[in-house]
Amino acid sequence: MPTHNEDRLMPYSADQLYALVADIESYPAFLPWCSAARIRKRTPTATGEQIDADLVISFKVFRERFGSRVLLHPEARKIDVEYLDGPFRYLNNHWQFIPEGENACRVKFFVDFEFRSRTLQALIGVVFNQAMQRIVRAFEERATDLYGPPAG
Repeated sequence: MPTHNEDRLMPYSADQLYALVADIESYPAFLPWCSAARIRKRTPTATGEQIDADLVISFKVFRERFGSRVLLHPEARKIDVEYLDGPFRYLNNHWQFIPEGENACRVKFFVDFEFRSRTLQALIGVVFNQAMQRIVRAFEERATDLYGPPAG
C-alpha cells in the first residue's frame, strides 16, 4: 500500500550509483534498519545477473527476514527487485540511473509494498515517508563516502 517515488539529479555518474545500489552485501554497513544481507544465489542472465538475496530488517522490537530476486541490467543501468518470501504480501522496487553528463545522473526510484501483518503495516504507515527519506539519504551519504563530495 505505501508507495514512494524519487526522481532526482545526483552529482555522481550513473555507473557509480548503479554499482552502489547493486552492492547488496554492503547494505548493512550503511542502510538504516538493515542488520544483515546474504546472497542465496547468483545467476547470469542475457542482460546481466539475477541475485536471490535475503535482507534482515530490524526496527524497534521487530526483526524480519525477507527474500528478494534482484535483476541487474548493467547496460541499461536498471535494477528491478521482485519479492520471494518473508513478511510482505508483495514488494515491487525499481531503480533506473540515467546519465546526465560525465559526473551526474538522474536517479529514478520506486518502491511499493504491503506487509502481511496489520501491526507492521500500521507501524510503517506512521513513519513511512520519514523512513523512505532516511533510506534515500543513506544512499546519498554512501555515495559521498565511496566517491567523495560532489564536485562544484
